[in-house]
Amino acid sequence: MTVAGAGPIRGAIERDGLGGVILFDRDQTTGGPRNIRSAAQLRSLTADLRALVPDRRLLIAVDQEGGRVTRLGPSTGFPAVASEAQVGRADDPAMAAAWARGIARTLADVGIDLNLAPVVDLDVNPQNPAIGALGRSFSADPAIVTRLATIEIDAHRKAGVATCLKHFPGLGSATVNTDFGVADVTKTWTRRELEPYRRLIDAGSVDAIMAAHVVDRNLDAKHPASLSRSVVTDLLRGELGWDGVVVTDDLGAAAITSAVGADEAIAHALEAGSDILLFANQQHYDGGLATHVIDVIEGLVTAGRIDEARIDASRGRIARLSGPPS
Repeated sequence: MTVAGAGPIRGAIERDGLGGVILFDRDQTTGGPRNIRSAAQLRSLTADLRALVPDRRLLIAVDQEGGRVTRLGPSTGFPAVASEAQVGRADDPAMAAAWARGIARTLADVGIDLNLAPVVDLDVNPQNPAIGALGRSFSADPAIVTRLATIEIDAHRKAGVATCLKHFPGLGSATVNTDFGVADVTKTWTRRELEPYRRLIDAGSVDAIMAAHVVDRNLDAKHPASLSRSVVTDLLRGELGWDGVVVTDDLGAAAITSAVGADEAIAHALEAGSDILLFANQQHYDGGLATHVIDVIEGLVTAGRIDEARIDASRGRIARLSGPPS
């Protein structure tokens, strides 16, 4: 809730160069409060975090999708936020714009400058426990998804908040939530799920894209998308032409740690072409996690597995993200 109570993270920011934090309202394991109590507390927290490193940018991120995935909501004194599914069913540009402005202004007001939204997965499986069943998708129609995502992104940009499309290359057909297991969409995923990404990239309406922990053996026989060079570098950067920031989904998720192990996941994510490595630190809280991850990355560079130029390329992409709220 405060920088004073966040010793390990404070140290990672000040001493180790940690580039950003992600905030949560509640701990998934205990159900208790975590980083967000009220607007005043959150403004103070984000200001104090940035004051630790006044000479450089510190990204402060949150998942503020609306509906079930709303970190700033009524329980902590913020307005209720409709889900993407509700906005998609209405498919009303004026309503969508008002909804998006509300989200963006709320985030800017409390000092958050990266929203890990909108979800642009197609709602192809309404029973999907990660997307459809939670109302996290605008629609099964790529045109509706693209239109409403564009409105949401524009509202965030006007408020000085960057956005992140997710979950590439498409999680809408999954039958498993990747927080708890491996989602294999080899038999269900179609290239139609790339359309929102293709259209938004072509229109210049993308700040960042999140790579999903989804397995499609037609795209990569060995690795989930988040750890796959075939998906991140060849498909997203190559075929779709995206040269901006790629964020991993939570590298502490069970789908990843059970498959390749935590440290190896870091190496695979960098080799795949991702720029920001995301750790929600939810399942088993580890205060030293950030420093450990930085040490692993330094070790990979020292050992020659990851070239220093690869790290510099990611730093350049991150620097091009829109600046913090004014």
